Amino acid sequence: MDGRIFIFLLRAAGVVLAIALLSGCGGRNKSAQPVGDETESVIQPEVERRDIKPPKIDNDNFEVSAYVGLMSVEDFETNVSYGGRLAYHVSEGFFVEGTYGLTTLGETSFEKLSGGAPILTDDQRKLSYYDLSLGWNILPGETFIGRKRAFPSSLYVVVGAGNTSFADDDYFSFVLGAGYRMLFNDWLAGHVDFRDRMWDSDLLGSSKTTHNFEIVFGLSAFF
Repeated sequence: MDGRIFIFLLRAAGVVLAIALLSGCGGRNKSAQPVGDETESVIQPEVERRDIKPPKIDNDNFEVSAYVGLMSVEDFETNVSYGGRLAYHVSEGFFVEGTYGLTTLGETSFEKLSGGAPILTDDQRKLSYYDLSLGWNILPGETFIGRKRAFPSSLYVVVGAGNTSFADDDYFSFVLGAGYRMLFNDWLAGHVDFRDRMWDSDLLGSSKTTHNFEIVFGLSAFF
């Protein structure tokens, strides 16, 4: 009798153990299965899309401009200068530019202090120059006016050479400068330019290299 009870208890224990093992395997399989809701991101980002209007700059590479400003000719005061430029944009980074300008020389310190006869006649005081320069857009980007308006712009440098005429003589000139360009729309731009025009002169007795600084403001059109 005792043997039967022992066998019965042993079989019951085996059944309970088997059920426990099967339950454990089922639980592991369920935990390994991905839950559809858990695979989704808990936080759904809400990104506000902005309508961006890229600048519609003309594909034409020519740019013509007119300018007016001030030119300080060494030993001859500072006077109004004006002129024009024609540029060809070889690429987004480089351009070739031709310039022609005019100004009028003032009086020297000697003429003012001595009160004597002027060194130059009125016609000889008319100065003209032309040069050919290579430009490099070193800092292209955008200029923001307010919070919602941005205009394409660029800071550039130029180097070139040309000729300057006054006092019945011609002087080979070397040009260094920098400028800032901002496009108002697809064809019109504004400029601020600074130039140093250098030439050797012996007009006042001793030969020396003169530095003649010019700052101008202009408008240009692409075509």
